[in-house]
Amino acid sequence: MDDYVVHVVDDEEPVRKSLAFLLTMTGFTVRVHDSATSFLQVAKNCGNACLVTDLRMPDLDGVELLRKLKETGASIPAIVITGHGDVPMAVAAMKAGAVDFIEKPVEDEVLIEAIKRAASQLEVHVAPVEDAATLRARAETLSDRERQVMTAVVAGLPNKTIAHDLGISPRTVEVHRANIMSKMQARNLPELVRMSIAMGPLD
Repeated sequence: MDDYVVHVVDDEEPVRKSLAFLLTMTGFTVRVHDSATSFLQVAKNCGNACLVTDLRMPDLDGVELLRKLKETGASIPAIVITGHGDVPMAVAAMKAGAVDFIEKPVEDEVLIEAIKRAASQLEVHVAPVEDAATLRARAETLSDRERQVMTAVVAGLPNKTIAHDLGISPRTVEVHRANIMSKMQARNLPELVRMSIAMGPLD
């Protein structure tokens, strides 16, 4: 399905222009908006659309934008772009309905793949990533320590903080993270966050 428009929301003009240029050259139809507020004014009449929005903006941040879209009933699959260290905010954005988050600097291929994934949600009745029961069965294979680490990771805590909180070394946290990604079959952090939201809190 290619009949959708990618809406880019970013308050920085150079960013808007470079994203619009990249996506247009890749074959997407693109519209740019200089603020979340201006996008909200047209969101209801967007039809088939995907949203690429910066998380930190002066008028409304990306999380508030997604919440307002939800309130208006506009179901537009969204990708949020986050600065370094903004994982807690990105997690909040995914809970507010974002499909994916990408950390700056944005790699062209990563963004294009994320948009295609988001657009696949425009198809009728897309199956979720995995059902909660499948994910919970995978979570059952985690050790107690791995569960503690996973809860901290999807909350956006850095390895050093997790290590300090749990009284283990950062290297041990890295080993646990690798095991968690393998057991949960998550390719990256956004996917792990998506899985965590889908299955609910670990007991």
